[in-house]
Formats: sequence, C-alpha cells, structure tokens
Amino acid sequence: QVQLVESGGGSVQAGGSLRLSCTYTYTYRGPCMGWFRQTPGKEREGVATIYTFGGTTYYSDSVKGRFTISQDNAKNNLYLQMNSLKPEDSAMYYCATGSRYGGHCDLQVGHYPYWGQGTQVTVSS
Repeated sequence: QVQLVESGGGSVQAGGSLRLSCTYTYTYRGPCMGWFRQTPGKEREGVATIYTFGGTTYYSDSVKGRFTISQDNAKNNLYLQMNSLKPEDSAMYYCATGSRYGGHCDLQVGHYPYWGQGTQVTVSS
C-alpha cells in the first residue's frame, strides 16, 4: 500500500518561496512521482513530475523556471521548491505516484492512482 504525506505548505507573500515535502511509504512505488494542485471549482492540474529511476523532470508552463522538483530516494522524500511565488499559485498541492505513459511521466492527473491528502499554499499580493 502506498501512502503519501505532504507537508510544508503555508502562507507567503508574492515573490516569496516555499518548499513542499512528500514523505512516502510503500510496498510499490510507481516510476513517476509528481506534484499537482487544485483550487476550488477548478480541475486538478499537473505542476511537476519526475522519473524516479532516471531523474527526468517535467514542468507545466506556468511554473517552469520558478519551481523545482527533486527527490531523495534514500529518505523516501519528494520535494517541490517553489520560488517567485504568485497569487495564482495559491492552491491545495498534492503529491502522487503512478506509471509512465509513452515513456514519459506526464502531467495527466488520470495517470496517477495514488495520492496524498494535500497541503495548502496561499500566496498573498
């Protein structure tokens, strides 16, 4: 059973930084891990993913250059470093794990069957 627990969310002013962590326990961990976010009334969207065996990363256009996904396999931790935060980055952030499709760890929500409970990020202007 895969369990994922996010932490590190909070409130920050625009331009600030936060680092999210996801600690996972597993008997099976998919080759892809990712961060996703959702605001009330909107669909959940992919933010960043990483191929856990090779380190290849993918980012949504909205966060490219500002966010960095990384992993520490020895500690079973996944991270999301978020810099230059904007009010539109405010959302509940979730980590998830799943499989590759077409050889890629894409950003499609439906490709990730295992999810954490989320951590709230609020960016004020």
